[in-house]
Amino acid sequence: MNEEYVIQMKGIRKIYPNGVVANQDVDLNVRKGEIHALMGENGAGKSTLMKMLFGLEQPTEGEIYVNGEKVHLSSPNVAISKGIGMVHQHFMLVPSLTVAENIVLGMTPKKNGIFIDRQKAIKITEEYSKKFNLAVDPNARVVDIPVGMKQKVEILKALVRGAKILILDEPTAVLTTQETTELFKELKHLKEQGYTLIFISHKLNEIMEITDRLSILRGGKFMGVYETKDVTPEKISRLMVGRDVVLQVQKDAAKPTEEILRVRDLHYVNDWGKKMLNGVSLSVRKGEILGIAGVEGNGQKELVDMLFGLNKPNEGTITMKGDNIIGLNQRQLREKHISLVPEDRMLFGIAANASIEENIISDRADSKKMNKGLMFNMKNMHEETDALIKEYKVLCKSRDQKVGMLSGGNIQKVVVAREFSNQPDLIIADQPTRGIDVGATEFIRKKLVE
Repeated sequence: MNEEYVIQMKGIRKIYPNGVVANQDVDLNVRKGEIHALMGENGAGKSTLMKMLFGLEQPTEGEIYVNGEKVHLSSPNVAISKGIGMVHQHFMLVPSLTVAENIVLGMTPKKNGIFIDRQKAIKITEEYSKKFNLAVDPNARVVDIPVGMKQKVEILKALVRGAKILILDEPTAVLTTQETTELFKELKHLKEQGYTLIFISHKLNEIMEITDRLSILRGGKFMGVYETKDVTPEKISRLMVGRDVVLQVQKDAAKPTEEILRVRDLHYVNDWGKKMLNGVSLSVRKGEILGIAGVEGNGQKELVDMLFGLNKPNEGTITMKGDNIIGLNQRQLREKHISLVPEDRMLFGIAANASIEENIISDRADSKKMNKGLMFNMKNMHEETDALIKEYKVLCKSRDQKVGMLSGGNIQKVVVAREFSNQPDLIIADQPTRGIDVGATEFIRKKLVE
């Protein structure tokens, strides 16, 4: 094998028992000491490929070489023993434990072979934190630290276990601009020390800034490897989706009319006594898009929860077309034509084990259109689902496919199709394009403008 590469995946094919082909004869070659981007649309096979590299999945066909040695990565423990670590998009931390306890979890130092040696755990954390310029507070509980520090804890967890090759899955998805800048400095420092990084992201500006080379997948197939300096964001987008992508959505000036939603002097203190909303007031008019910006963890989630009946404020009023909506449940709010695209699509947006049709029809199953006497009108249900799958370009085998089997971008399209198609007067879209590819982002932005 070529000694230039620390990772070689050759002719990788992954076919699931249900017949879904996730990867078709994919080659991935990663050089030592580089930051290598892995790119592709949602559903292109990136996550599956990395799961195989980390031992979470097994290839149907193909070979994997680490530092020139052919390996069988039968589990994450085997991958870790070969110097491979993975930082997942959704943090794998225990909120109630401290930073140090999380970092040594699974290899926890003991006193007398029985008790947790917390001082040693803190010492290990401080040692690695200093070595890699990843500043963390060993004694802080994970539940109390900002997102950027949680990301550092995840990286330190992998480094403490001896990782020399790091897979970073959407590492900036929930970071602020400042946190991303800081993370990039830390990643460059790791690179300077000879570490190899595989960087998965949909943010083209980040790919251009941080990576040395990039490999592109489309529809499970390998589209090529490129020096980052030799390609443009437009070319990358074209290779990912097979067509030109409009990276800037054109929109006319808004012509708002009457007020739809009014929020006045909203206050909310959470269960830990922290004031999350402090006198928030806003107004939304028909025909406009109102953006709410802010660093994550500064009340956005709490505001959305108030607007969609998931929580009640301590003080303040919320009215929809003049009617008080505080205290209404989600069903009652939907009857007032309010739709929600939640921040966490997996937790709040879908029923993963239900079909696409069941997810799309769930909020209108009791409507006259979907019922025929005491029975569901299956013909209308099928027609509406198929029409929305087509309109929203959901890539799936059929309306009966479980939503949880779709890629992240296609799951988001199912959520958006359901919420946008129910004639809403107000759409609450919480991070509607987070963690999805440029093609899906372009589509959803256009739908919002429409």
